[in-house]
Amino acid sequence: MVLDSDKVKKIAHLARLGIKEEDIPGYAQDLNKILGLVENMSAIKTEAILPLAHPMEVAQRLRADVVTEVDQRVHFQKNAPAVEAGLYLVPKVIE
Repeated sequence: MVLDSDKVKKIAHLARLGIKEEDIPGYAQDLNKILGLVENMSAIKTEAILPLAHPMEVAQRLRADVVTEVDQRVHFQKNAPAVEAGLYLVPKVIE
């Protein structure tokens, strides 16, 4: 697929992009390069290649799931304008 200036103008209009007339040939050239790269990548045979979760076979180091802070809910709720049953009350915003 080759994009000419008219197609670039149409794409810009559909995407609601304001581009200068003198910039259109550059955009067409860049978009044609991108489409050419995608076309080349589509030609690669990938049926026998398994998908990878990560390019290297490594495991993520995780820290222990341990509570490191004490519960301060009561302390924080003292500053709230309205609290009920341990919950913060907020003004109604939707009718």
